[in-house]
Order: sequence, then structure tokens, then C-alpha cells
Amino acid sequence: MLSLKRLLDRSPTAQATLVFLLGLGVTALFRRDEHPAVWVFQSALYTGIAIAVLAVQRRRIARAVGTDAGGLADLNRKIRHHEVPQDPEERAAMRRLAAEQLGQMERAGKWLPYWLGAMGLVVVGMFVLGAVSGSLVFPLLFAVGMVALCSWVLWMRRRSLDRLHGMRQALRQE
Repeated sequence: MLSLKRLLDRSPTAQATLVFLLGLGVTALFRRDEHPAVWVFQSALYTGIAIAVLAVQRRRIARAVGTDAGGLADLNRKIRHHEVPQDPEERAAMRRLAAEQLGQMERAGKWLPYWLGAMGLVVVGMFVLGAVSGSLVFPLLFAVGMVALCSWVLWMRRRSLDRLHGMRQALRQE
């Protein structure tokens, strides 16, 4: 499991393969009546868009931090494992990475209440559609899934902020 996690952390090809397979499965699940070639085409399109966005973000952050993609993956792993680097250059890169990610999360946090409100409106809309159609089973399952997703996003955000603040504090102390 650890090697798979490291492979997905470092390899854009492994990430693209995973996104393609997940996209293919979801597309096949929701579009059973269409030809499998359509599933493959749509999954390839989704994969291309996702990998392009990730590559642009990774390149921008790596440029801001002053390292390459492999070094960026190592720095992110060290943040996750609470490892403070000893090398002065690596410490400076870690400091820039923590500042960049904290700034990005704070900017995104301004939109978080609106995002959560939109998710709430979608859930309410699903309940209204369910009440009109006479079945509340799917809207109830959807609401539970949406609450779980939003709770997970908030938990991961809090955890990431704690890690980044902890790393920034550790880099200041030494």
C-alpha cells in the first residue's frame, strides 16, 4: 500500500491511469445504454482535463517554491509526516511551500461558506424533486452522501491547516 501511495504521489502517469479508470467506471455506471467507445472517449477527455489542471498547478507551485516536481512531492511528504528538514536550502523551500499552501487555503476558505451553501441548496432541491416524484429514498441517500462529503472536506481542510501551521512553527523555532 505504501508503494502504491508513493507511486501515486510521484507519477503523473499513475495518477492519469487512476483518473481514467475511475472516470471509465463512473461513465459506464451512469451511461449504460451508450456504446463503450463513448465511455472511453469521455473518460479520456476527463482525464486529459484533470491532468492538465494538475500539471499547471504543480508547475506553478514548484516554480514558486524553487524546486522540481520530485522535490515538491518530497516536501509535501515531509509536511504530512511532520519531518523538519535540516538542510538550509530545503528548509527555505519548505518555508516557501508552507506559505504558498497556507495562502492558497486561506484564499479558498473565503469561498467555503458559499460552496457549502450551494451544496445545501442542491440537497434541498433533491428533496423537493423527491417529494414531487413521490420517492424520498434517493434524495435521502444523496443528502447523507453530501453531508458526508462536506464533513470530509472540512475535516481535511482543518487537518491540512494544522499540519501547515505546525510546520511553519517548527521552521521558525529551529
